[in-house]
Amino acid sequence: MSTGRVRTKKKACSSDQSPDNLPVRSSGRQVKKKAAEAADDDDEASEKKYRKCEKAGCTATCPVCFASAAERCAKNGYTSRWYHLSCGEHFCNECFDHYYRSHKDGYEKYTAWKRIWTSNGKSEPSPKAFMADQQLPYWVQCTKPECGKWRQLTKEIQLTPQIAKTYRCGMKLNNSTKIEGSDQCSMPEDLRVAEVSDHWWYSMLILPPLLKDSVAAPFLAAYYPDCVGMSPSCTSTNRLPGESNLVKLEHLKSVPNVTVAGMNKYFQPFYQPNECGKALCVRPDVMELDELYEFPEYSRDPTMYLALRNLILALWYTNCKEALTPQKCIHHIIVRGLVRIRCVQEMERILYFMTRKGLINTGILSVSPDQYLLPKEYHNKSVIIVGAGAAGLAAARQLHNFGIRVIVLEAKDRIGGRVWDDKTFTGVTVGRGAQIVNGCVNNPMALMCEQLGIKMHKLGEKCDLIQEGGRITDPTIDKRMDFHFNAILDVVSEWRKDKTQHQDVPLGEKIQEIYKAFIQESGIQFSELEEKVLQFHLSNLEYACGSNLSQVSARSWDHNEFFAQFAGDHTLLTVGYSTVTDKLAEGLDIRLNFPVQSIDYSGEEVQVTTADGTVWTTQKVLVTVPLALLQKNAIQFNPPLSEKKIKAINSLGAGVIEKIALQFPYRFWDSKIQGADFFGHVPPNSSQRGLFSVFYDMDPEGKESILMSVVTGDAVTTIKNLDDQQVLQQCMTVLRELFKEQEVPDPVKFFVTRWSNDPWLQMAYSFVKTGGSGEAYDIIAEDIQGKIFFAGEATNRHFPQTVTGAYLSGVREASKIAAF
Repeated sequence: MSTGRVRTKKKACSSDQSPDNLPVRSSGRQVKKKAAEAADDDDEASEKKYRKCEKAGCTATCPVCFASAAERCAKNGYTSRWYHLSCGEHFCNECFDHYYRSHKDGYEKYTAWKRIWTSNGKSEPSPKAFMADQQLPYWVQCTKPECGKWRQLTKEIQLTPQIAKTYRCGMKLNNSTKIEGSDQCSMPEDLRVAEVSDHWWYSMLILPPLLKDSVAAPFLAAYYPDCVGMSPSCTSTNRLPGESNLVKLEHLKSVPNVTVAGMNKYFQPFYQPNECGKALCVRPDVMELDELYEFPEYSRDPTMYLALRNLILALWYTNCKEALTPQKCIHHIIVRGLVRIRCVQEMERILYFMTRKGLINTGILSVSPDQYLLPKEYHNKSVIIVGAGAAGLAAARQLHNFGIRVIVLEAKDRIGGRVWDDKTFTGVTVGRGAQIVNGCVNNPMALMCEQLGIKMHKLGEKCDLIQEGGRITDPTIDKRMDFHFNAILDVVSEWRKDKTQHQDVPLGEKIQEIYKAFIQESGIQFSELEEKVLQFHLSNLEYACGSNLSQVSARSWDHNEFFAQFAGDHTLLTVGYSTVTDKLAEGLDIRLNFPVQSIDYSGEEVQVTTADGTVWTTQKVLVTVPLALLQKNAIQFNPPLSEKKIKAINSLGAGVIEKIALQFPYRFWDSKIQGADFFGHVPPNSSQRGLFSVFYDMDPEGKESILMSVVTGDAVTTIKNLDDQQVLQQCMTVLRELFKEQEVPDPVKFFVTRWSNDPWLQMAYSFVKTGGSGEAYDIIAEDIQGKIFFAGEATNRHFPQTVTGAYLSGVREASKIAAF
């Protein structure tokens, strides 16, 4: 957007160009001369009674003035010039004068409108814009299913969503809902309505439609309304007070998020001006690349597309618990003129596109066969999904809701994959796998929690670091070492800028090298405690990567940070992710204990063979197995996977972290950590880094006594050969050291995870190995011949390592499968 308005005087131009130009007047002498000539020529005299629209290509042979504002309105007779708005809508020169001439009765109304438009909008407040915004009659569709005809309302009727929702042919709208006679629907439809559907009609439209009182208005108060498809003349689209141009940065800092009353605070679907990147945000004033690809006709002027897309998004986030259908959107499209008919037709196309892409009508929605979300032409496909984890279930739910036949084959005796909740602890659900949602703004997990009526617990930032011996580390030491730790990572970022994959080194090695150089050059000597705190921060990094840092790429360890990530609160999903995955699975055809051994896509159809010898035939297959299984060739592909894909699969690492959870007879930690959600364990030396480095309090309400901790990096190998009891003893030794000043009771219940030993999982989440790159995620995600598709967290370059990333990869592949 520009930061100011530049006004220029327009040159005189031909009558079909500028609505601001006055018709060229002949001199008095010329008029008399022409009149004399006309009197002598009957043909010319009869032609003078009527004038065609001068807009090149206009199909209106006999224009009619819709305005009827001036006493001498031409109606369907002669005027010195017709002003063209669309092929079916014109106003005469007399009505133009009525509003445009300062001595005419309508001038005050026009100038009042112009003041509002100028202060609020960015486009030219021309007479044509005034006529389109204020004078064109509304059109409304009969809601009788057997009728559906479009009717033009009388000029004084203001269309409202309620009228649009209930209108029947012949309905009296002046304080009455009485129907005039029973045969009103039999009256023929205006012939102009049929023309609106033709592709050329839109190209002959002078001004794009601008919606009045759009549901999207509260989200978009920082934008020029006419740049996001809304009319500047409506009070609902008034820009933020005191801001004549773009919202000032200072204002945005004080109001960082646009929230709408009654809406989930994590729903922020639109970028705000000057805002930093935020995942799954849409720019309301620009079409995305995939939108331009699907709707190229809007590339020159995207206004109409933006108006409808923004409206649809706003309606979805206003009520995400029900499927958004064309019928629910139609009555919110308030715009004057025949173009409203075109908007209703286009809205259906745009809504289906947004549904297919997973922008709306997603999450745990379940629809019946007579309410499938996409039209019948999408239904003629059959798909087998391999794996019932978050990715497989997301894709299956989407495809099922689209109306596509889906079977899910799962090797294990349960669904969920790396989502596995333990509900045997008293009063609390503990995730053996994922349980934390990292960044909730626009996160589909927040959407599904809203759909389910689940509250997430916001994790606090307080995390005291407790040393063995029981002392709480001075926060200034923690802050200081956190600063140095991040400074090291900044140097890594600087180092990698001009490095190729061949010049990559392990992240741990690069950190050590930078650390040593810093010590030598600065002469700073860290204390023993500071060294230990640095080790704590390194263990946290290994937790994030899912691996010892000697395996991780220094060049690409945080490759996804180059894309907008999920902002906002980090939360604990206290009910467990399985609440979401169970709901996604509801009503789907899922076959448990069916490990897939081979996939043959050499023929026209794909054949999937399971361990029991069953051969399943289908059109398309979606593979969602963990990366570790792809690396070990757990599924045989015929033809084999390409060398490029195999290389990408092996350039990523299958990271492992393990968990331990313990239930105690009472909350012995309360007085020390004072209501914090977690506390840290400062390792006594680097060899014990990652061994129970953070402990989470699993009951935010403080009633139950359950702690959960993680094992990361080299510590994973340390506990691999220990039995659960030995791991428990090590954990209790650490806890008794951290709370040395008091008695720490034995737990009454516990579990230790063994993800690396699970034959159908063998990992926690992926990372980029030394010499690899983030591009590998995209290569693994590439489909093969439009038959074999891939999803899972290791196929999501933007959001790897998370349940959210896995879920979104499933939605992405469902969209691709539906489009093929």
